[in-house]
Amino acid sequence: MVDTASIHTLNPRDRDILRDVIYTYIAQGEPVSSRTMARQEKSGLSAATIRNVMADLEELGFLHQPHTSAGRVPTATGYHAYIDTLMEQKRVSTKQKRFISDHLRRAGDDGEERMNATSQLLSKLSQQVGLVLIPALGETVLKAIDFVPLTGSKVLCVVVSSTGFVDSKVVALEAEVTPEELIRAANYLNENFAGLSIRQIRDRLLKLMDDERNQVNRLLGLVITLAGRSLGQSDVPEVLVDGAAGLLSQPELSDLRRVRRLFDAFDEKVRLVQLLNQCLEGQGVRTWIAEDSALTSELDFSLIATNYSVGGRVLGSLGIMGPSRMEYEKVIPLVEYLANSLSDALADTFEA
Repeated sequence: MVDTASIHTLNPRDRDILRDVIYTYIAQGEPVSSRTMARQEKSGLSAATIRNVMADLEELGFLHQPHTSAGRVPTATGYHAYIDTLMEQKRVSTKQKRFISDHLRRAGDDGEERMNATSQLLSKLSQQVGLVLIPALGETVLKAIDFVPLTGSKVLCVVVSSTGFVDSKVVALEAEVTPEELIRAANYLNENFAGLSIRQIRDRLLKLMDDERNQVNRLLGLVITLAGRSLGQSDVPEVLVDGAAGLLSQPELSDLRRVRRLFDAFDEKVRLVQLLNQCLEGQGVRTWIAEDSALTSELDFSLIATNYSVGGRVLGSLGIMGPSRMEYEKVIPLVEYLANSLSDALADTFEA
């Protein structure tokens, strides 16, 4: 990540000017000039003095001058210094907390609906893009499985995870089976595999197939077939994306080529998954700004993300993404609060 150690070599005056330049740029979206800062300065510093300080801050890598005659804008290093040492985080308001609680409650007990609601909340409350990484099926823990007979040899397989996810799939068997046989197969799986991850269940079934290859009875054969086909889905996590269209009103996206790159990134999702996956192993909120990653550099965006969990087990991650000129003092606590809220909501589902 970016090295911001040189921030500690600045005197209080220079730190204040850096903070105010970044704050002003975030608020106004235009390069900040020394004259603008002089009008805002309460210390009475002249424009010439501020200009010299801003030039020094540029040499240290905190600011950048897009054009010779323009003012200055923050670099990724400047933003990181602002986040780490200069800004004062704002608390999530009581009104926002109530809004979040109401929306998650209305999502019901279904885990996926709660995650959908969370991605919408992230976007709505930040006016940026809300992201939620849903765990791959192989990482979810089985709560119950049921098999419903359909026409002919088709069976509807319904898998319920411990966090309330419901996944259903229609599978076709080689021959018809009776409703009683389906009940016995579901009971066998629920009694022997509930509480294990889908990946663990697959591994045990494969071992069972190998151990019992020459002596598989009809029930066990049906269990292996149904479980193999209903639980054999892709282990690629899914990313919920909300609010991308809302970014089009921001001045940073007046360039149509940049808009195209933005929607290509959200459509492809592979690089988003790679970034969000990095939150699964650490603690706390992580920040990627511009050149911190290939994706954020290409878009000149920032990603603020953290993980959510149940019972100490990390399930996925969530975050907010948008132009690097974002209100970090509001966005960072919002991401942290929504991660905790989603974790609590999923824990309620887990205990139900």
